[in-house]
Amino acid sequence: QVQLVESGGGLVQAGGSLRLSCAASGRVFAINTMGWYRQAPGKQRELVAVTTSSGSINYADSVKGRFTISRDNAKNTVYLQMNSLKPEDTAVYYCQYGTMWRNYWGQGTQVTVSS
Repeated sequence: QVQLVESGGGLVQAGGSLRLSCAASGRVFAINTMGWYRQAPGKQRELVAVTTSSGSINYADSVKGRFTISRDNAKNTVYLQMNSLKPEDTAVYYCQYGTMWRNYWGQGTQVTVSS
């Protein structure tokens, strides 16, 4: 099993910044993906950004140029720096850790952007 612990959510005004962190522990593997998804009320969960252990990165179009995903493989930790936040970024953000066998999810952290 893999456990994910998220931190860094909160309330911020439009145009502000937040940084999310997610640390994986347990049966972690060297080859993996780590990323962030979000789910707003009444909407489906969607990809925000994901990075692989080999260094590949993918962003949702809606966050390109504003959000930056990074990871520390030695700490099994992934970060999401969110700048120029907009009210439409308001959602519960979930950390994802994936291996070739399955995905694991964090408990979610609320990000609220006020206008």
